[in-house]
Order: sequence, then C-alpha cells, then structure tokens
Amino acid sequence: MTSDDCPCGLGLPYDDCCGRLHRGEPAPTAEALMRSRYSAFVHGDIDYLTRTWHPSTRPQPLTLDPALRWTGLHVIAATRGGLLDDDGEVEFVARWEDADGRRGRNHERSTFVRERGRWVYVDALPDGRH
Repeated sequence: MTSDDCPCGLGLPYDDCCGRLHRGEPAPTAEALMRSRYSAFVHGDIDYLTRTWHPSTRPQPLTLDPALRWTGLHVIAATRGGLLDDDGEVEFVARWEDADGRRGRNHERSTFVRERGRWVYVDALPDGRH
C-alpha cells in the first residue's frame, strides 16, 4: 500500500475511493459506508463520522482516541445493504496499534439503515455475533 492508497483496503487511490465520500458523495452501499467510516477513523475525520452515525445511537460528544493507529481492515461479509435495500449489516475486523505498541482488533457486525437516500451507521454487535 502506498501513501496515496485508500486505507479501506480496496487498493484504489484515496481520492477516488473513500475520499469522494468524505467530501459529500453518498455511499452507494452499506459496505461502502462502512469502509469509508474506517477510513475516516484512520484520517481522524470526526465530522464525517458524525454525519454518517445515526443520531439515536451517536455518542455525544464523539471523540477519537489519539493513541490508536488503525492498521488494517478485513471485510468478512455483507448482508443486504445494496442499492435497493433500506438496511444492511457488514461484519469486519479492524486492526489497531496503540502508542505503546500494543496491538488489537475490533471484530464486529455493524448495522446500517438508509435514510433520505443516504446510508448511516446505527450500531454494532461485538465479536460478530448476531
């Protein structure tokens, strides 16, 4: 991966991948939104995370841990969440490293809904459990 590659793992340049979603283009699918949210965590883009988090579950205030560095994303499965769906789930593993060099992973199944034509993140079931 080069410094221009998108952190979401699709192998595309950031500007052509998640960057365009961060600039306001709607995500076409729940998986695309999930990937763009991971990229927003990598880039520290709190505004994008806030805009794409359902208000009923969004933490107030939304803060990011500056000691965490996100190091990789692996999408396991996407259920529904397509162009004609109004809801969907994406299971993934996101890897991280903290300032002390400790490494970990976040494995979850995220739920999404489409509202007013835009996908938003609702919540997650940890460890990929249904």
